[in-house]
Parts: sequence; C-alpha cells; structure tokens
Amino acid sequence: MDKVIVESLNECKKAPSKGETKRCVGSLEDMIDFATSVLGHNVTVRSTESANGSGKNVMVGKVKDVNGGNVIESVSCHQNLFPYLLYYCHSVPNVRLYEADLLDPESKVKINHGVAICHLDTTAWNPNHSAFMALGSGPGQIEVCHWIFENEMSWTTTD
Repeated sequence: MDKVIVESLNECKKAPSKGETKRCVGSLEDMIDFATSVLGHNVTVRSTESANGSGKNVMVGKVKDVNGGNVIESVSCHQNLFPYLLYYCHSVPNVRLYEADLLDPESKVKINHGVAICHLDTTAWNPNHSAFMALGSGPGQIEVCHWIFENEMSWTTTD
C-alpha cells in the first residue's frame, strides 16, 4: 500500500508535459472546477459504462465521433489508488474522442458502451511509455488510441 500511495503522490507532483495542464483532485467539485477552467462552462463528461468485456475479445459496433470527429482539447481524469478519492486530471490537446458500442463477438449483443481517446501528437511523450513498448514505436511516430476505463472521465466542450 505504501508503494501505491507514493506512486500516486509522485504522479501528482510530476511536472506537466509540454502543452499539458494538470491537477490532482479529491472531490467531484474540484474536478468540475478544473475541467471548466480549461474548457469553459459548456462541458460534457463521458465514461465507459462498465468493465463488461474487459480482458476478453469484443467486437466494436456502432461508433460515434465526438464533436464531429474534429481535433479537440479534452480533460481526462484518471482514478488513482489512494486511501481516499483521488483523480489525476490533465488537459489533453490535439485529440479525437469516440463513443462505441462493444458487442459480444459471437452473439453480437451489446455488452458495453465505451469511450476511446486518440492522442494525435505524441512528440512530448516519454520514449518508454507503455504504448510505445507495446506497439514498437516512439514519440511523434504514431497516434495512440485507448479506451477510457470505467470510473475514469473525459470532459469535452459540448457538441
């Protein structure tokens, strides 16, 4: 537990990346204040519905691009392990967001509704980032897309 707490605190203390604004928050009110300070007051929050399908094969069903598929800025808030509620929130410039139905690949029945974020500019990312390790690439060479986990949030201006 000590190691987890120290890692969470270090993440909160770490300097922001180029173009990033960040804040660790301990309440929903602080999260809303941060998101609206970056994006303005006309915001929408999205999250993946549940953990259904996690670790399994899924089929992507209907996909909806957020804000018409335009490149946008968002605020993502990631839950950190800590003795109380702690979210690491940061502005994420140059992204595209998508919502998608996730289906059971055999029955084609909807099992979840997910939110995915695509980072278009990875030039300032650490070369040892897990995405580069998994994909065999490096900063600025590729776009990186990933699902927003259940209980994590992505804030954008309202469509």
